Amino acid sequence: MTDDATNAEAELEPSENQLTIRRKFDAPRERVFEAWTDPEQVDQWWGPDGFTTTTNEMEVRPGGVWRFVMTSSDGDEHPNRIEYDEVEEPERLAYTHGSPDDPEQFRVVVTFDDRSDSETDLAMEMCFSSAEELDEAVEFGADDGAKQTLGRLADHLAAGSSV
Repeated sequence: MTDDATNAEAELEPSENQLTIRRKFDAPRERVFEAWTDPEQVDQWWGPDGFTTTTNEMEVRPGGVWRFVMTSSDGDEHPNRIEYDEVEEPERLAYTHGSPDDPEQFRVVVTFDDRSDSETDLAMEMCFSSAEELDEAVEFGADDGAKQTLGRLADHLAAGSSV
């Protein structure tokens, strides 16, 4: 991964239960949105360093579900589920990460803003049900993992990778 991963800045929002990661990408907004919503592309970059992702199902629409498995470098598998609440191509995604019965599920809103014809500002807001859950997520590494994930997306886009 390039040193550009450090361009992703993590900040805690004043509500104390929200973590926002911001990053600039040297790619048009439509290209960044496509990389985020195309299962063949997202499998190439999703997850923190040392992880691979395998998509089992991805239907990017309100009520649609993305089921995937993240596998660590030591072979541990981590099944994940995302349900999309809002899809506004190429501007915004809102989803719930975790199954409906998961007490640790959290809401994510990703916005894709045009900086120019060839640059995109992305904000990923993760909202937890309490400050304690946010603290647990940060202790688990959610902030660093999100920054690494966005760094991998930057590398994917810089390489001109697509399907």
